[in-house]
Amino acid sequence: MGRNTRKRRTPLATKAIAASAALALGGGGLIWANFYASAHESGHQSWGGDQTKAAQAKVATISCPDVGQKLTNVPYRARNEVAGELANLDRQITDAYQRLATTRDAQTRDASFVQNSILQPLQQRRKVILDRIRLEITRVGGTAPTDLDTLANCTAQSPNQTTGGGQQQGGGQQNGGQQNGNGQQQPNIGGQAGNGPVAADFVDITKVAPNVQRKPSRTRGASTGTFTTRCGVNANKNHNTDNVIVAPGVANGAHHLHDYVGNQKVNAFAGNQTFLQGGTSCQNRSDLSSYYWPVVRIQDGSQDFDQNSDGGGKEGNVGKILTPVRAQITYVGSPAGKVVPMPQFLRIITGDAKTTTNGLANANAHWSCTGFENRVQLTQQYPVCPQGSKVVRTFAFQSCWDGQNIDSANHRTHVAFADPGSGACGNGFKAIPQLTMRLVYDITPPTVRNGQVKNAYAVDGFPEQLHKAATDHDDFISVTRGNLANKIANCLNRGQNCA
Repeated sequence: MGRNTRKRRTPLATKAIAASAALALGGGGLIWANFYASAHESGHQSWGGDQTKAAQAKVATISCPDVGQKLTNVPYRARNEVAGELANLDRQITDAYQRLATTRDAQTRDASFVQNSILQPLQQRRKVILDRIRLEITRVGGTAPTDLDTLANCTAQSPNQTTGGGQQQGGGQQNGGQQNGNGQQQPNIGGQAGNGPVAADFVDITKVAPNVQRKPSRTRGASTGTFTTRCGVNANKNHNTDNVIVAPGVANGAHHLHDYVGNQKVNAFAGNQTFLQGGTSCQNRSDLSSYYWPVVRIQDGSQDFDQNSDGGGKEGNVGKILTPVRAQITYVGSPAGKVVPMPQFLRIITGDAKTTTNGLANANAHWSCTGFENRVQLTQQYPVCPQGSKVVRTFAFQSCWDGQNIDSANHRTHVAFADPGSGACGNGFKAIPQLTMRLVYDITPPTVRNGQVKNAYAVDGFPEQLHKAATDHDDFISVTRGNLANKIANCLNRGQNCA
């Protein structure tokens, strides 16, 4: 059984609670999508270098219940240990997917191979971890979900069951494969590493109908200001494959590579005191917050420094890493009223890294092109931008806070999106400054012909998620000094534009 490398946590690291993942698509999803709109910004299993074909295999990937999202009431004293076990579940899925991807010959010869040789052993290994999770929760007096055992079962997904990979707007199903040494047609799931993306994951943005929602109308007491913090584009290449928010104390807990701006001392073993001493890439030296996101790579047959590393080429994240040409980080106010300052060490994740198997309920990915941001935002596909236009990733984080917690057991419930119609927070939640991020990339437009995409690009992710556009997500830890959190809130509430 594959296991994550885990080290003894320091008391300070143990106190670093995991953070929030995004809630429902909508609300904060497109409300601020056109806030930044600009029309004048000018390893292994490689099967074909710079060409990506769509899926033909009967089984594209493995779908397992997202156990962490079911655990809404884990006692604080058990959270780090439970997070470690959840990371072990992720490792098990990664290992099972690798076996799926490397046994295509056996699958074509034996229709029961996936069930008997991959899914059943995976189920047994998951049961062991789920038992450990139950023990960790009950050990400190908590109550584990009664249906925990049912979460052991995983299923096989066909290509047309995966989000965003089955159809192309304006086109149909794309098919392809490769030949083995005997000249037989072998199925594959596309991509330079054999795990996506496929041709159907791309769409010509000029052929997509406008879909951007109108922003809520402002009330008389709206907080109309903005606060911009300039933290660079990670030109110094501060990367790792950890995720201190959801997998504290677990090396390679993300299974994909992140860009980091802001705080410079963020890894799996960092705690709150580490953040306070971490230094920052931000021009405002009081902004020690951590802003980090999965890297984007161009799959043109090239490799990068991590081609033989965990989280990189060893887990299907291949190609040249692209540094954004622009990274805009701006806090905006609430259209429904005043905001309160963000609490120190608040953690938020927006989006869902596992939408390929989880579905789109928690997706918050927005892909577009310069010159189109006011009109088109894509969740399930990557845009092919016209000549002279750049690719844009936009994030609008949850802007409602429960007023008490910097974290919640499933990393979701302590924050929420505002109502998409009114912009107001509900259920006793308080409006906080909404973090918005806009990342711009200079990418030669991929070309799609005859079911193949040449020079595809894709966001890093878990290997079984097939590099779908909808898996995009963004991470944030609020760390400030010099009364900066209050200054940000006051700026928004006074209607000023600050930087």
